[in-house]
Amino acid sequence: MERLSKKTTILLPPGLHQRLTRLAGQKRTSLGELVRSACEHEYGAVPVAEKLAAVRRMVGLALPVASVRRMKQESVPAAERLAP
Repeated sequence: MERLSKKTTILLPPGLHQRLTRLAGQKRTSLGELVRSACEHEYGAVPVAEKLAAVRRMVGLALPVASVRRMKQESVPAAERLAP
């Protein structure tokens, strides 16, 4: 995690603050961490190096890949098998 070095003050309506505080408690995290995580998820504040590392991990999985036609055949059941 990046070192926290900037402070921002936001004003929330009481109901939203209460819901977020409750959610943070359920997730066993702080309200600040909950808001930071939501901002990163919503606005893509993920460093490029972290994205590249994720791509490298996915490439390293060496998953089986077939032709598009074959993958469609495997993922979409035949029409007669869709409904009884």
